[in-house]
Amino acid sequence: MTLLIRQRRVWAALLAGLLMTLGLQTTAAGQDTPSVRAAQVLTWTADDDITKYASAPATAVAGPATIVFENSAATGNTTGMPHTLTFVTSDPEYNSDVQLNILASPNDDQDGRHTAEVTLTPGRYLYHCTIPGHGEMRGVLVVSDAGGDDTTAPEATAEVRGTQNAQGQYVGSASVAISATDAGGSGVDRIEYAVGADGAWQPYTAPVVVDRVGDHTVRYRALDKAGNVSAEKSVTFTVVAPPSDDSTPPDTSATVSGERNPDGTYVDMATVTVTASDTGSGVNSIEYAIGSEGAWQAYTAPVMVHEAGTHTVRYRATDKAGNAAAEKSVEFTIVSAPPQDTTPPVTGVTVEGTKNSDGAYVGSARVTIGATDEGGSGVAGIEYSLDGGPYIAYTAPLTVDRAGAHTVAYRATDKAGNTSEPRTVSFTVVAGGGVPAPDCPEYDERLTVIVGTVDSGVPNRVTNNRCRINELIEDEKEWTSHALFLKHVKSVLDALLKEGVVDQREYNAITRAARQSGIGKPGQTEGYRKILDGSAESFARWEQVGGGSFALNADGSITSGTTKPGLGMLWFPERKYGDFSLRLQWRDDAPGTGNANSGVFVRFPWVHEHPEESRPEWVAIKYGHEVQVFDRPDGDMYKTGSVYGFDRVGLSGAGVTPKGTWNDYEIRVVDQRYSVYRNGVLINEFDNTGGQVFEPPRPDDPGTDGRRFASGYVGLQVHGTTDVVSYRDVRIREL
Repeated sequence: MTLLIRQRRVWAALLAGLLMTLGLQTTAAGQDTPSVRAAQVLTWTADDDITKYASAPATAVAGPATIVFENSAATGNTTGMPHTLTFVTSDPEYNSDVQLNILASPNDDQDGRHTAEVTLTPGRYLYHCTIPGHGEMRGVLVVSDAGGDDTTAPEATAEVRGTQNAQGQYVGSASVAISATDAGGSGVDRIEYAVGADGAWQPYTAPVVVDRVGDHTVRYRALDKAGNVSAEKSVTFTVVAPPSDDSTPPDTSATVSGERNPDGTYVDMATVTVTASDTGSGVNSIEYAIGSEGAWQAYTAPVMVHEAGTHTVRYRATDKAGNAAAEKSVEFTIVSAPPQDTTPPVTGVTVEGTKNSDGAYVGSARVTIGATDEGGSGVAGIEYSLDGGPYIAYTAPLTVDRAGAHTVAYRATDKAGNTSEPRTVSFTVVAGGGVPAPDCPEYDERLTVIVGTVDSGVPNRVTNNRCRINELIEDEKEWTSHALFLKHVKSVLDALLKEGVVDQREYNAITRAARQSGIGKPGQTEGYRKILDGSAESFARWEQVGGGSFALNADGSITSGTTKPGLGMLWFPERKYGDFSLRLQWRDDAPGTGNANSGVFVRFPWVHEHPEESRPEWVAIKYGHEVQVFDRPDGDMYKTGSVYGFDRVGLSGAGVTPKGTWNDYEIRVVDQRYSVYRNGVLINEFDNTGGQVFEPPRPDDPGTDGRRFASGYVGLQVHGTTDVVSYRDVRIREL
């Protein structure tokens, strides 16, 4: 089931108050007995600990429930550390019908308290924290059927086994065997145990072996299939080392890791990892202490230190023969990261030249753009776009001398990656008199005349009315018949031939391309659905995940990497496609002299079905196919038209068009066969029916021996703030 996490703290508070007013109990933190009720609130809390949740419910009843996850200063989080509450859906031993993945930290927009509405079914749910290093934070929620008849808890017993000395102590090790019976009728579901007074509950599958020297307590309990939990019991015992001539203490060492400044200080946090080894009786325990007077604590996981300042972490170890290693220590310094620059630059523009009485510039206009950055990182660069064209680097004042109305859009980016919102300035240039702006049916700056997907090879030059040939062809218009389209093309070409814009050879080449395009024929353009048509309503139906972003432009295209850094994806979540033809146009708008890296994702599964993926854009990379967009001669070996990680296409095979030029792309997928057309030319055919795997092999490729799904979703990749790519007119037709 798909779950939309509603992070609305106010509503959660109102709901909790209403439940209290109605006399309905919530599941208390750490509560171990089920509570039967029509509505229920289940609360998890977290603090600075990375080994367990501060509190968590153990049982619930089937039906609607409000999940509350709080990781805040109020629950004991003093460091700002994030945690997640994630329900595991990939383990067949546990329920998988609730997909929950809540990220909370004291500094988020909800102050660390989040809620979600779910429907629970009888059985067990496994939950954990997905933050790296927090893997021990896990537990099980037992859900019983509210209408069940079994209300009797099981009985659990335990027996300690091993070799004992005269004092009753266990020599070398002890094992605890636990068993349970259920008189209520539903049967024993499982047994759980915990080592020590504060140890986390774990599933019991075999006798628990304890070989650490010292006094020990093992707690245990049993749960039946109706959700009843037995009273907690425990056994205590002492383990002593066997006779040994070991007189050598363990060897100990420690390492400090984390992000470091050039001067060696650690930024925001340092992690201390302690290790110990003993070739004699074996290591019994490791301890650590923070500071010269800090109390000794058992070392169970790497120690994370967040507070700014100079710190000393002491450590020591003892072996099973009682030999203690000499105390050692590591010293390091932590500094706070400098405040991040989140303020985009401020831009300005001036237009200069000789004006006539109407305010138009006579002959030419000179456009000067400037930018300042108040965020502190400094201006990295300025870009401009002339008359809806691609953004290019601004290095000197721009002279515009083509008669007509013009608009210059401009923006600036600072060294922290913040980009200002585009601003525009509009003006008119005349040559001896007013010249009206061209009234072109479409906007098409491609280098050659391409009809549908068929390239005529004729230069897409500007005509006498200042529209380009492709703009007059109107091949994107909905034509009711092929004959009507050809009649329109003939009338356009007749006029251009008469005006001397094209010669007879070019006339014939464009006519042939129009006939081959099939535009207007049944089955050629019919059935294509525009899923991105340039409107705000169409753009709103797409969803951005991961880093980066796309912005909707005034001309109906969308541009990546303009407002947010990072790798991400814009995907169309409304439906899955099996065999299909996907058509779109893309344009390389990378700033400066570089080329952009992007791609079109196809046949990947529902992004939010993979909560284990901390970066959801990787669901498309790992589980689907990416058809690459990349014209740069160096860098990544997969060029335009490649099926990324599976089938390479070089620059010579894909062809290259200059930056700022629109390209037609068609991706045709039938079964496991992929065909990629660029500007009407087939540049790649990839057949994966044999289950081809990544080249070079990737150990994290989850595909079934290289194959991909028979159907899935489509999306567009954003690769970063310098990999600026524009897309428009995305259409798809099922085959």
